[in-house]
Amino acid sequence: MTMITRWDPFREFVTLQDRMNRLFRDPRGPEGQDESLTTTAFAPPVDVYEDEHSVTLKIEVPGIDEKDIDVRIENNTLTVHGERKFEKEEKEENYRRVERQYGSFTRTFTLPNTVDQESVQADYDKGVLKVKLAKKAEAKPKQIRVNVGSQKTLESKEPKNAKVAA
Repeated sequence: MTMITRWDPFREFVTLQDRMNRLFRDPRGPEGQDESLTTTAFAPPVDVYEDEHSVTLKIEVPGIDEKDIDVRIENNTLTVHGERKFEKEEKEENYRRVERQYGSFTRTFTLPNTVDQESVQADYDKGVLKVKLAKKAEAKPKQIRVNVGSQKTLESKEPKNAKVAA
């Protein structure tokens, strides 16, 4: 009997990616697992959305104190830097599995010219950093009234061949 199996061309890549991730997560050298967790960098997920008044970024940074988050704008670039520190309360032998990422992160975003760099607001609540970038007044959409029909009076024009008396 012949079986039909669905072929997934990306299955091999997913398996390879999992193996590479495990390879780089394994502790190397005498510093042990604790040290390797505190020195790795990670990139927290970010949602970016835009409406007619602002551009908003929502960055997931749970477990990070607000004092460990730095938000800056320089040369039309928004930079968010922070650090999640490894809790040293438990001995490393007690951990069976560590999946959360620790260490420092830096995310940079090139801002559109429509953003007013003087009107930036950053709020941190329930592990989400929300950065709201207001748009410049001239960048906001304006509604233009459309006139219907001919509402202008046409002025009479002289014919092209008319002579002008001096």
